[in-house]
Amino acid sequence: MQDFLNTIKPIIWRDGRLELLDQRLLPATTKYIMLTNVESVADAIRDMVVRGAPAIGITAAYGVVIAAQHRYSVSVSSWKEKIVQDLELLTAARPTAVNLFWAINKMHQLIDEIKGDPVELLLAAAIQIHQDDIRDNRIMGDLGASFIKAGSGVLTHCNAGALATGGYGTALGVIRSAWQQDKLNNVYADETRPWMQGARLTAWELLQDNIPVTLLAEGAVSALMTAGGVQWFVVGSDRIAANGDVANKIGTLAGAVQAKYHGIRVMVVAPTSTIDMAAADGGKIPIEHRSSDELLQLSGQKMAADGVKAWNPVFDVTPAALIDVIVTEKGVIEAPNTAKIASLMDN
Repeated sequence: MQDFLNTIKPIIWRDGRLELLDQRLLPATTKYIMLTNVESVADAIRDMVVRGAPAIGITAAYGVVIAAQHRYSVSVSSWKEKIVQDLELLTAARPTAVNLFWAINKMHQLIDEIKGDPVELLLAAAIQIHQDDIRDNRIMGDLGASFIKAGSGVLTHCNAGALATGGYGTALGVIRSAWQQDKLNNVYADETRPWMQGARLTAWELLQDNIPVTLLAEGAVSALMTAGGVQWFVVGSDRIAANGDVANKIGTLAGAVQAKYHGIRVMVVAPTSTIDMAAADGGKIPIEHRSSDELLQLSGQKMAADGVKAWNPVFDVTPAALIDVIVTEKGVIEAPNTAKIASLMDN
C-alpha cells in the first residue's frame, strides 16, 4: 500500500525563498507563490494563501528567517530591535490559530540568544519546526487510527490534512493511517462554507492519495448520521483551551452536537502547540470575524441581494463535553478536562 509520507507540500523553502502553494486556487490550479519579504508572508497568512493552524505557524517561522535576512543585512548592530516590528506584523496576521504565536515566540526566544549572523540558526529552527510537525502528524495519525474499528465510516470538516500542516495532516493523518490499515469503508467530507475547504481542498487532497471520498452539503450531515454512514466525526483544531474546549472552523460545533445526538464519537487531532494553557476555557479564545463578502459573494459573483448583511465568524468553540478523544503527539486524552490536559502538558 502507498506510503503517505509527505506527498503534498504546501510549504517549501528553496534557495533562500519561501514558496507557498496558493490554496485559494485549488483544485483548479496548482500554483506556488514565492515570498521574499516579511510583508508578503503576513499577507499570505491573512489572505488565506496558506491556512490551517500548524501550516500558519510553520510559515510564520520561515517569515522570521526572511525578516532576519533583511534586518541583519541593513544593520548588524540594530537588527534585533528592528525585527520586533516584523514579529508584530506576523503576529497580527490572524488571531485564532495559536500555533502562529507559538512559532513566533519560539523564534523570538532564539533571536534573544543569537550573536552574529542569525540566518543559519533561525533557518535551522524553522526547518526543525517544519520537520517536527510532519513527524508528529505521523504519530497522531497512528494514535488516532487505533481508536477506529475496521469497517468504519468517518466524516471530516474543513481541511486538516497535508495542506493545513507541514505534511500528512492531523485529522486527515488519522484518516490516512486508518485507510492504510484497511479500517475505513467510507470517508466523507462536508463542503465547509464559505471558503469550501472541504470541497476544494480535502476532497482534492484525498484523491491525490487515491483515497475515495464522498462530498456532502453541511446541511446533509444529520441525514448521513441518521443513515448510519459514519462512526466518527474527526476534525483538527486551531486552538484548544486548558479545559479541553476546542476552537475550530465554523460548523465544527454543529457537527459535534449532531454527532452527540446520533451516538457518533468525536475525535479532535492537534499537536500540543495548539493547546493554549493561558486560555482557561473556550470563552477566552479570540474568534476571528472576516469580511462579509466571503458570504455574500462566491468567486466574485453575488450570492445575495444588495443591502443584505452578513455575520461571518470563521471559527466556533466546541465544549469539551462533546469531545470523546483529543489526539496529540504526546498521547491521547479521552473525555478531556482541565486535569487531563494539564497532566498531558506536564509530560
